[in-house]
Amino acid sequence: MMMRRNEQYNINKEEDHPREKQDIEIIGIQLNKGGPISYLLSKGLKLKKDDCCLIRHKGEEKIALVVQVNKCLHGAPSIEQNGRVLRLATPEEKRIFSKIRDKEEEACKFCSERIAHLKLPMKLIWMEFLDKGKKAVFYFRAEERIDFRELVKDLARKFRVRIELKQIGVRDEAKLLCGYGLCGRPLCCSQFLKNFEPVSIKMAKAQNLTLNPAKISGLCGRLMCCLAFEHNEEENKTE
Repeated sequence: MMMRRNEQYNINKEEDHPREKQDIEIIGIQLNKGGPISYLLSKGLKLKKDDCCLIRHKGEEKIALVVQVNKCLHGAPSIEQNGRVLRLATPEEKRIFSKIRDKEEEACKFCSERIAHLKLPMKLIWMEFLDKGKKAVFYFRAEERIDFRELVKDLARKFRVRIELKQIGVRDEAKLLCGYGLCGRPLCCSQFLKNFEPVSIKMAKAQNLTLNPAKISGLCGRLMCCLAFEHNEEENKTE
């Protein structure tokens, strides 16, 4: 079993920053039911699991659900770039959040039915309402280009919001749906990876790992991202 590096949250090494550091409190939140977990600064707020809170995430204010309680990280991780928790949600904001979640489930079901009816060679992976429910984004997988104009018309007619369809790959699918790797921990891509870096079979060979695809592939069917973590560490040892 491969160990994941302490750089999981891009925690800087002590020698790079000799000045005294302070612990940073973060919480894990979900914007959508069953969606990926994002880690944000809690700013000292003592939140409980299943609390609703108002957050600033990627430049927008959103309502989210707390799924992991306050954690402390030592150092200055890049997690600060993701956003922060502003405050607890008001009763009205909680009502809006609950309503949007119910609407997302309805939208997923309706979209899947229309895809089957129109016989489109595509698979719906996920959907979310953005901008306080004024925009709906549907994520799908397909082996080729799809003419989904009729589907967009059906969705716009049903939900009366701006519709956007985004085609994604297998690695992005795993990131959106989350899950656990062979190590027993949540997938790196759904927890902290910002970009997918190239991973090659040579990395497994250099670490004397089995070349059995079932042992070195992630849920997406591609080589595990953590092979690159260990590969970098091996390179550092040889320098």
